[in-house]
Amino acid sequence: MTFVPKAMVFDLDGTLAESKQRVDADMGELLSQLLSHMPVAVMSGGSWLQFQHQFLTSLPSSAKLDKLYLFPAGAAFCYVHRQGEWHPQYDHSFSPQEKKKILDAFDASFKEIGFQQPKKIWGLQIEDRDGEITFSALGQQAPIEEKQKWDPNQEKRRPLFEALKRHIPEFSIGLNAMTSIDITPHDINKAYGVKRFSELTQISLPEMLYVGDALEEGGNDSVVIGTGIHTHEVFGPEETAALIKDLLSQLS
Repeated sequence: MTFVPKAMVFDLDGTLAESKQRVDADMGELLSQLLSHMPVAVMSGGSWLQFQHQFLTSLPSSAKLDKLYLFPAGAAFCYVHRQGEWHPQYDHSFSPQEKKKILDAFDASFKEIGFQQPKKIWGLQIEDRDGEITFSALGQQAPIEEKQKWDPNQEKRRPLFEALKRHIPEFSIGLNAMTSIDITPHDINKAYGVKRFSELTQISLPEMLYVGDALEEGGNDSVVIGTGIHTHEVFGPEETAALIKDLLSQLS
């Protein structure tokens, strides 16, 4: 790596860990070492509870948490660690009326396109994360191998995605890399998140690096392109770990 950033932003699923899987201890140690050099942000469509179980439990006790910024629910929230506790820096939760409108839009869209439900669903298919409502076609607990083969080209979700855009154009709607459709408040997405991270750290976006596995056009990380942040696409946690090790060797 020739560019050495002053702050880094990571996607979670597919980047720091496999989908919905716990970040391993080695990755936690690498991130802890990185935090000794610079602020780090993690952004994901997952809920705050998912962040706690999937990510925070993997960090060593020595990690400098005051330099860590967490953006769950597609950056609808930001959590910072101050005085030994996690606190919300901002909160863009949906109102009850907005949640009802989104759920009604799903019902209408299913009927409009004649959506064919999968034969098997593992766990909740539509999850309310307060600042994000996520449709996971195979359910929140679906095995990774099932997710990977269900809709690799987004062809099964695309009609539903387009129908939702017609029914609720006032919200941000995004396709992720595997089986989900994420709905957040208007213009609240990872691009918004990296801008807020820049404001909070007083580090300009061109001095930062975003690392994700879905930076291709239409991917759920691609919205950050155009903000001015540098980007680096990876294909799984192993590539992310190699990138961090390379960067740490330049910083030491």
